[in-house]
Amino acid sequence: MLKRLQVILAHAGIASRRNAAVIIAAGRVRVNGVPVTEKGIQCDRDKDTIEVDGRRLRDEIKVYYVINKPRGFVTTVSDERGRKTVLDLIPRTRFRIYPVGRLDRDTEGVLILTNDGELAHKLSHPRFGVEKIYVAEVKGIASHEAITRLERGVFMDGSRTRRCKITVMERRKDKMYVKVILREGKKRQIRRMMEMIGCHVIRLRRTSDAGITSEGLSAGKFRQLDKNEIRHLRELCLVEEGAHV
Repeated sequence: MLKRLQVILAHAGIASRRNAAVIIAAGRVRVNGVPVTEKGIQCDRDKDTIEVDGRRLRDEIKVYYVINKPRGFVTTVSDERGRKTVLDLIPRTRFRIYPVGRLDRDTEGVLILTNDGELAHKLSHPRFGVEKIYVAEVKGIASHEAITRLERGVFMDGSRTRRCKITVMERRKDKMYVKVILREGKKRQIRRMMEMIGCHVIRLRRTSDAGITSEGLSAGKFRQLDKNEIRHLRELCLVEEGAHV
């Protein structure tokens, strides 16, 4: 199957798509023995011989983790401002793993990490509508009508948000606890949605991503996904076992 070269490199765990484009432009990649500097070129991973810095691109063992992300960590591989990243919580391995999607610095909970580029793309891209569940502690009490308006979709970043499900779990004097089920992930989406109805998120936690939870993991701890969980994710995203990407 033909794919853009930088996508192939990213899915193979060589670098992010952006950095893969830089590697290609620097002339560090050869396809069938010929140096390539055009990032938009398309190749077939099964048929073409692709080399980076003289080393042939080979299939990498795929690994999958879930971490219970604590507050104060950014969801990225590295941070130019020197902030702590989620990868600081996992011992270094020979695999280049990266977070699937993002949780903002103050959001806690379930975060999947892997080097499986195709699966990561499908889990995080809104087109595939993978379900993510959050629990939020919110300052302010919203009416049923206001909650319904958010569920139906509101304009954000130039487009309307997808329909979602918001359940008020508990109401107290001046705050409420809500469960939110999303099938997309715009930047700080739940916090911004709540602000639209005059509320403020005090604490936000993702409890499930594509059915994967961090049950039994204390803050900052991680574990590898088991075979059944990996199979579930692949079936959910229609990713074939051992597929080249």
